[in-house]
Amino acid sequence: MGFDMPYIPHTEQDIQQMLAHLGIDSVDALFSEIPENLRIQNLTGIPEALSEMDVAKLMRERAHSNKHGLCFIGAGAYEHYIPAVVWDIVSRGEILTAYTPYQAEASQGTLQIIYEYQSMICHLMKMDVANASMYDGASALAEAVLMAARANKNATSKTILLPKALHPAYRQAIKSITAPYHLELVEIPFHNQKGDLNVDALQKYAGKGIAAMVIAQPNFFGALEDADALTNWAHQQGAIVIACVNPLAMALLKAPGTWGDKGADVVVGDGQPLGAPLASGGPYFGFMSCKQEYIRQMPGRIVGRTVDVDGKAGFVLTMQAREQHIRRAKATSNICSNQALMATAATIYMSLLGAEGLKRVATTSHVNAKNLREKLIAIKGVKSVFNHPFFHEFVVCFDKPVAPILEKLAKRGIQGGYDLSADYPELGNALLVCATETKSEADLQTYIQTLEKVL
Repeated sequence: MGFDMPYIPHTEQDIQQMLAHLGIDSVDALFSEIPENLRIQNLTGIPEALSEMDVAKLMRERAHSNKHGLCFIGAGAYEHYIPAVVWDIVSRGEILTAYTPYQAEASQGTLQIIYEYQSMICHLMKMDVANASMYDGASALAEAVLMAARANKNATSKTILLPKALHPAYRQAIKSITAPYHLELVEIPFHNQKGDLNVDALQKYAGKGIAAMVIAQPNFFGALEDADALTNWAHQQGAIVIACVNPLAMALLKAPGTWGDKGADVVVGDGQPLGAPLASGGPYFGFMSCKQEYIRQMPGRIVGRTVDVDGKAGFVLTMQAREQHIRRAKATSNICSNQALMATAATIYMSLLGAEGLKRVATTSHVNAKNLREKLIAIKGVKSVFNHPFFHEFVVCFDKPVAPILEKLAKRGIQGGYDLSADYPELGNALLVCATETKSEADLQTYIQTLEKVL
């Protein structure tokens, strides 16, 4: 199996012996099924190999070019404090290099960690079952949409309702991943004054047999949705409710499993706030949980607890058909790569903080964002865009273009937020700003004073 294979390059003799055993004369023959025009003939963009000493020197030079400062960008990836012990533990050899746990007898530690992770996600979301993580929040949501389309046998259409206030990258991922399945993806506009989903725009879809509806909590603008009312409306239409949530916010807000009269059916999101560093964009991981009745439609791994022949507790991969790995055309999903390392970090992070700690982080983030917003809209030329409760992100607008303002802030060591003008031009010169528990009162004041100078 893969976990005990040594990482030793093959000698020329090894290669010749393997080719002889296979009855072919060259490595190229292994790729004979791939048409010639699809093969890359040479790697012109790859530089010559470097020695270890040269690589170390290059990395030191690159590290010095990194600029450190205050970050007020959120937009789906958030700067949170991660206790040092989280990645000290994750970096241990038996965890960092552990192979995918196909063989239960050799993977009890990994399987137990995943089992605990699943249990924590279920507890946080108030759902029945969770899988062993996905690639990221965007692909997890796309998989949930496909899952709902398969599971909703009573729907008379393939219509999926998506809020326009859902993360733009998530909406694009859904379009790309679900394209072969010919679903009808309908975007529901947001309320101009409040920034949440415009309930009036839903009425035209009443009685139309929609398959599923996505509810973002909070949405891309940081605004909080009326999750109870939206869930009940969707269920009245016979639709499956997919919640796309910030997991940290769920420590403070109502859990998706308790939304409305019946609760959300599937819950997804990005687990990055739970112990994954920003790290220039990843890797992060997606989480997915659902009601028991949809477990057979859920992609990815599920770890279950059982007993061995001696009656001792043990952990195994369960509820997973063989075609998930072998007969790809018949698989529920082809997501098989293991994001369990990131989920392990999340498990340690959640264990360290506990329910009370997570709630404190979420509360402090909200209070910091609330204070920053009040300071920002007190500046001449800065206005609030939406008047609605929010978590730890909010939108403001300027009387001049946002991009030059952000450039000037960046030169002064401040990443001021996410420019919304490309994704939401109707909002004008709008900026999405985020504040987490990592920001002190002095940090907020530095932002305000620097912005005043820039303006």
